Amino acid sequence: MTSTDDTKAIESVIKSYLDGLHEGDAGKIASAFHPTSALTSISEAGELAITPRDVWLNNVRNRPSPKQRGLPRHDQVLSIDLVGPTMAYVKLKCAIPPRFFTDQLSLLKIDGRWQIAQKVFMTELRD
Repeated sequence: MTSTDDTKAIESVIKSYLDGLHEGDAGKIASAFHPTSALTSISEAGELAITPRDVWLNNVRNRPSPKQRGLPRHDQVLSIDLVGPTMAYVKLKCAIPPRFFTDQLSLLKIDGRWQIAQKVFMTELRD
């Protein structure tokens, strides 16, 4: 696989993630994230918050999707850094208004397939 092929494969993973987030499709999101992955952020109380992937996916399943709510998409991939043949970083912005997110995604190529291994993110509340 060339670096161009890897970049296209990473873009496909990110598309599945962002489409799944907007549509509320936990299956699409799950396909992008490794089963052992977690989401890490700072809570509103200023504490480190780590949410396992499957806990987050359950939350996605049990809330109305942004698409169902008629909310616009705010997806923007800021950078894709292909560090090497098995590691990449993606920085992006997305939103479920009024929450706007900046994600830093660590991807690993596991068994020949790119997967998000870790998501670190921050949230901004906007009117």
